[in-house]
Amino acid sequence: MRHIPLFTFALASLLNFSHVYAAECNAQSGPQIVPLLELYTSEGCSSCPPADKWLSALNTASIKVTPLAFHVDYWNYIGWQDRFSKAEYSNRQRKIATFNSAGFVYTPQFVLNGKDFKGWDNSRLRQAAEKSKQQLARAQLQLDFVPLSNGDISLHAIASAQENDVAKQSDIFIALYENTLVSKINAGENNGKELKHDYVVRDFFGAYQMNKQLEFNKQFTLNKFWHQRDGGAVIFVQNSQTGEILQSLALKFCSP
Repeated sequence: MRHIPLFTFALASLLNFSHVYAAECNAQSGPQIVPLLELYTSEGCSSCPPADKWLSALNTASIKVTPLAFHVDYWNYIGWQDRFSKAEYSNRQRKIATFNSAGFVYTPQFVLNGKDFKGWDNSRLRQAAEKSKQQLARAQLQLDFVPLSNGDISLHAIASAQENDVAKQSDIFIALYENTLVSKINAGENNGKELKHDYVVRDFFGAYQMNKQLEFNKQFTLNKFWHQRDGGAVIFVQNSQTGEILQSLALKFCSP
């Protein structure tokens, strides 16, 4: 385990339905909370590959969670530049640490619904996911993919709440993730290894606020390169005061 002291994309133009294929895919959240499982990792961290491997092996059909892997940038100085890392992912991890009154951040770290998830294994994760099923979600989510005639993808994201107090304290985030990524490492602590990654966050948008409105509605245009990738989009709602995840939803990219 490594420790360190604690110290986004253009909005889419309005959709022109005359340039849309008939194919479309969408997803809507249900009445129970689906936990968000975040991994903070780095290709420059020698203790991270087992965590990456565990995340890749998760059976999300059996264990109902929404996984995402954020590659942090604070280990890049030790000899290997993680091509998936971004400073904003490190900053998100630091903010989670602040929510939890933690004095440091570390890798690999799993965060489940905004809380540090130590001793990660399938049994504990399954128990936590089952416990979440007993809680009614305070936010509703929807994602829609529509392939456009030029090869790009229209992504439509909706988040809504039924209570004003929930809406006022809701931050909405949208992540684009990619699977089956491979890196051959030739420097740093993992020198000589071939690392495989899934659920890697490639783009991250937000925070967007509902404020006094009960619905957030935004449309994005994604580059056509996503059609050739194994991945998808995730939308989640987080309490801006506590860091608690109110709901999450994932949707894999559809074939055009």
